[in-house]
Amino acid sequence: MARRKCICEICNCGRHHCPHLPTGLYDRTLQPCLLTEYHDKYPAHGDLKPRDSLKPKYEPLCNRGRMEGTSTFKTDYIPHEITRRQGRLQDEYRPKSGEIDHHTTYKTDYSPHKIKPAESMRPPQSKPGKGGKVDTVPTYKDDYRQWEIPKRKPKIQQGYCPPSARFGNPSTFQDDYGPKRYSLRESFRPPNVPNISDVPFDGLTNHKISYVPHLLGDRYVRPRDEYKSNDKPFEGLTTHRHDYRGTHGDPTKSFKPEQSKLGSDVPFEGSSEFRDRYQPWPVTLPYVHKHPDYVPPDGPMDLNSTSHLDYVGHKVKPPAPFRPASARKVHAPFQGNTTMKDDFKQWDVKKTEMIKRGEEMLIPSAKFDDLTTFKANYVSHPINPTQSFRPTDLPLHSKTPFDAGTLYRIEYTPKKLEICPASYPTPPGYVYENTDSRGHKFFHKVTASEENLTVPNEMHLPKEVAVAS
Repeated sequence: MARRKCICEICNCGRHHCPHLPTGLYDRTLQPCLLTEYHDKYPAHGDLKPRDSLKPKYEPLCNRGRMEGTSTFKTDYIPHEITRRQGRLQDEYRPKSGEIDHHTTYKTDYSPHKIKPAESMRPPQSKPGKGGKVDTVPTYKDDYRQWEIPKRKPKIQQGYCPPSARFGNPSTFQDDYGPKRYSLRESFRPPNVPNISDVPFDGLTNHKISYVPHLLGDRYVRPRDEYKSNDKPFEGLTTHRHDYRGTHGDPTKSFKPEQSKLGSDVPFEGSSEFRDRYQPWPVTLPYVHKHPDYVPPDGPMDLNSTSHLDYVGHKVKPPAPFRPASARKVHAPFQGNTTMKDDFKQWDVKKTEMIKRGEEMLIPSAKFDDLTTFKANYVSHPINPTQSFRPTDLPLHSKTPFDAGTLYRIEYTPKKLEICPASYPTPPGYVYENTDSRGHKFFHKVTASEENLTVPNEMHLPKEVAVAS
């Protein structure tokens, strides 16, 4: 059986998809929609349980008894007597008696042999000549003779004299790139003229052709019920008044404490709740390790070291400096003037005066004159409008004609517009099969038996066509 395809899979432009609206109101299959890119790239994994926490559980530490004040080091540490490490005594050197035998294993095992000189394996040199004199002039000396090159005269340095005439040699840019005239290029832009059809508009649409009008019956009008007034008089009681009636009782008393004097005239005994409940208990002092007393060694101290005994002093001359002797000695006094001191003189800066606060405004005793400080002290000044530095908004005209040619017009080749098969009501080459409860329209490819039974599409133009501007 041919594989079914949805509109989402047939579309190649990415703008057509099924509405994904459920058509079955009571469809409770709870099957996931598999027509997504996420389902293909990210497969489902099994149930993974969360990791167990390695954090220790919080348990309150209480009722642990009295703290002894001892640690693991104090309980496990055993003091040992520290003794000085004995040094290794070197044996005294004693020379051996008798003479030293200088014979070695090589001399005893390898006896010398008489060896003749090795004969040469090179064949004897044969002389083809008859003993005549050989011309020892090589080919290089015979063919390549030394030229008689005259001695070059030294060049006389002449002073530079700038030319008085104007430089007339043009550059390579001026020779190759001369001014050219601009010529108008032919415009490939289509004319902006609406395409008007000669066929008269018939006003027919798919809705007018396919829609079948149905006759509607008369609308059912529900008759109104007649109002009937109640014969019983209105009591004016609500459910709350009828069922929940107030009971007679004493008014509520205030729980607010009376405002009496806080305190007592009895003198303070000096005891508190902390002193009564928390009594001091004896605490053992921490163990302190006592260091043994320093005992100085007996006898005088030998201050001679190996360096003092073995080192021999030498008389060494001080190194000569590598700095060259100054050839120029100036005996004139130092002036001490710099460009900074000459150009940047010290300014006479006066000390800023202290800002004093003015006297406060006194309240006048005369009648209010309706004259404010602004009206009395304001001096009007002529307004000078600021000069605008904005350039004038004038079009830039040029005498050269406009070249309307662009790279797009020269190199652009029109391409054929591809129409997405999903833009048709029925994609070409497919036959509608069914629509599932999720709104997916499924199609299958046309077989040889179904090719004669297919109906051509009514709509030959696509719904959406991409237009290149």
